[in-house]
Amino acid sequence: MRRPTARLLTALTALGLLVPALAACGSEDKGSSAGDDGAALVIYSGRNEKLVKPLLDKMEKAIGAEVDVRYGESAELAAQILEEGDRTKAGLFFSQDAGALGALSKEGMLEKLPQASLDKVDAAYRGGEGDWVGLSGRVRVIAYNPDKVSKAPDSVHDVVKPEWKGKVGFAPTNASFQTFVTGMRVLEGDDATRTWLKGLKENGKTYSNNLATLDAVESGEVSLGLVNHYYWYERVAEKGEDKVRTKLHFLPGGDPGALINVAGAGILKDGGQSAVAQKAVDYLLSKEAQTYFAEETKEYPLSAGVTSPVEDLPPLDSLEAPDIDLGKLESLQETLAMLQDVGLV
Repeated sequence: MRRPTARLLTALTALGLLVPALAACGSEDKGSSAGDDGAALVIYSGRNEKLVKPLLDKMEKAIGAEVDVRYGESAELAAQILEEGDRTKAGLFFSQDAGALGALSKEGMLEKLPQASLDKVDAAYRGGEGDWVGLSGRVRVIAYNPDKVSKAPDSVHDVVKPEWKGKVGFAPTNASFQTFVTGMRVLEGDDATRTWLKGLKENGKTYSNNLATLDAVESGEVSLGLVNHYYWYERVAEKGEDKVRTKLHFLPGGDPGALINVAGAGILKDGGQSAVAQKAVDYLLSKEAQTYFAEETKEYPLSAGVTSPVEDLPPLDSLEAPDIDLGKLESLQETLAMLQDVGLV
C-alpha cells in the first residue's frame, strides 16, 4: 500500500483541515464501484460546488458517465487522498490550486497524462512530471484607489517601504495570499520572505479575505490591496466600471507579486477510473468548459485557442509573471509556520 510521508501529511494538515475532510467532505458514495465499467466517476473537488456543479452536470453528458463529487478545500482533499493511498476511490482530483496537485505528484499519486492533453496548455501551467494540467488561471495584482494614490508601486517589495505605512491591505489567512507567500519563498528564499512579511505586518492592515480587502481599498480605508485579479472584474461585471473606484495594477518584471496560480486536475493512479477520468480532463480543457471558467469566474482560460471574453482583461501572454514551477507551491507547512512566527496568523 502506498503511504504518504509523515512530513507531507503534516504539511497539508497544518491548517487543521484533515480531520473535517475525513469526517465529512461533501456528497456520499452512490454505492457503485470505482472503475471504467460505467460506474460513476468519483471526483474530489477543491472548487466550490456552487461554482462548478453546473459545469460538472454538463460534463456528465459529454463523457457518458455520472459523476460523484466530494467537495472540500483543496489542501484537505489532497491530504485525504494521501491518507487513503492505494485504497482511494477518487478517479479525478479537481484542485483550486497548483500546490495541492504538486503534493500528490511528489508522492507519485497521479497518472501521467497523454501528451495531446498536456499540449493544450502552456508548460508553465502544468506539472513538470506531466501528471496534472492547469484549467484556469488567476493573477496576483495590486488594487489601488486613485483618489489616494496616482500610481501603484511596481513591486510588492515597495509596499513595505516607510511611505506605505498604514496604507496596505491584505488577507494573511486567505489561501491565495499564503500561496503567494509560498511562491516568494520558492523564488527568493525563506530569509528574504520573512523579512518582507515583517515589513508588511508593520505597514499593513489585515482583512478576512480578498473581497474585504478590495472593499477597504474601494472605501479609501487603505490605498492599496494585495488581491487576485478576478475579484475586481467580478465587481465591475456586477456594478459597472463607472461605479467602481478601485483600479488594478498588474506588476511587471517577473515580480513575485505577479504570481499566476492555477486551478487544475490530475488523474489518480489508484482510483481505477483512468479512461473516464481522462475524458473528464479533456472536457475540462474543451472550449465549452474553458469559456465557462472565463465567464463565470473571470479567470484566465488556459487551453490553447480559447480567449477570455472579459472586457479589458490583459491577455495572459502579455503578463510578466515570475518564472516558477507551480508544483513547488506545495510547501504549505513552512509557509504557515513562517506566518505564525511573524505573527500574521
